[in-house]
Amino acid sequence: MRKRHSPAIGRRRILQGAALTGAAALTPLVMAKAQNQPGVTPMPSDMTADEVCKLLQLEPNATCGFVRVTFESKLSIAANGLPAPFAGKRPLGSALYFLVKSGAPVRLHRIRNDQLYHYYLGDPLELFLLHADGSTGRVIVGPDIRSGQHVQLLIPGNTFHTARLLGDGRWFLGASTEWPGVVPADVEIGKLDEIAGKYPSVAADLRAIAASVQHVD
Repeated sequence: MRKRHSPAIGRRRILQGAALTGAAALTPLVMAKAQNQPGVTPMPSDMTADEVCKLLQLEPNATCGFVRVTFESKLSIAANGLPAPFAGKRPLGSALYFLVKSGAPVRLHRIRNDQLYHYYLGDPLELFLLHADGSTGRVIVGPDIRSGQHVQLLIPGNTFHTARLLGDGRWFLGASTEWPGVVPADVEIGKLDEIAGKYPSVAADLRAIAASVQHVD
């Protein structure tokens, strides 16, 4: 004996079929609309370092390729608010963009302040850290976290460091945030021969990076 279905069940099946058909027709339209949204436009693969500098208003810098300070805290620390070697009034924190390219590496220097490097766009950055105890570190700041690259990297205060593009990279765009905020007195350019003598295991790298400098403010 054949089982009868109620009219309500029949109507429900018709509605379900119509809904599936409508969703199938709508899906390509939704996908096309999503692809045309400005927020999902990928970075152009042919973007140049000069174009990035122009768009972000970056200027040549004595230590970090091309730079623009993007933030200085309106809150400040009093002149006697921090232990030596800090002296004088300073902002609570600061931040900047920096771009590294061939001929404009991160020159050998240190700042008194703790700083955090951030990867934004472009190729990986090879960073050499020269610690006060005589040890060294080589770290890659870049997007490939599967291979151990870092999208953030802490550089402790008073740590000499220098960096260059990895391999045949074109440019690296990142940022540095610092606390307390940086003032000019906090920055010290490293003496290449003296520091190379203290860190012989990376002396050749330090000299190669220094020799590549073409843009000095």
